[in-house]
Amino acid sequence: MRRFIPSRERILANRWLRWLVPFLGHPRLWHWSRRGVAAGVAIGVFFGLLIPVAQIPLSAAGAIVLRANVPAAAASTLVTNPVTFAPIYYAAYQLGVWVTGAEDSGPPPAQTTQMAQGPESKEGAQAAPDGFWQRLGAIGLPLVVGLAITASVAGLTSYALISIGWYWLVKYQRWRKRKGLRGR
Repeated sequence: MRRFIPSRERILANRWLRWLVPFLGHPRLWHWSRRGVAAGVAIGVFFGLLIPVAQIPLSAAGAIVLRANVPAAAASTLVTNPVTFAPIYYAAYQLGVWVTGAEDSGPPPAQTTQMAQGPESKEGAQAAPDGFWQRLGAIGLPLVVGLAITASVAGLTSYALISIGWYWLVKYQRWRKRKGLRGR
């Protein structure tokens, strides 16, 4: 995986990113350690689930502030992508409906006859925006609550799983090495 990620020197040499050198220059931001990678993935998953736009810059900024691995944070934002976006957001919305006790607004309403009349009708032109904003307002709070819960739980879970997995992988490798040395 490391060969696909640009090196620290390559990123710092980029003319568009030179102004970030004071922030990106810290060696802990690029070190592949258990805590750094686990924190980077947790930050990336959190921002990847919580915010639908500008996930990579926000996760990189979070990794810089918390001294986590920046490449791991940026890569883990891809937990939401065009394939997973809809199911994750729908599940988060349903969770938010359950937590807040709001009513499920159901599927989008069918096109009204006023909208079918065309743009020359003033009633039809006003019906769509009002309905859209009301519908957006109805799903807004449950969606935000569901995304906040989902992002927090997924971030903490990913941190714990990576930390535990890394710890046991290192213990297993040491055990295999000792076992190999004893056999000789």
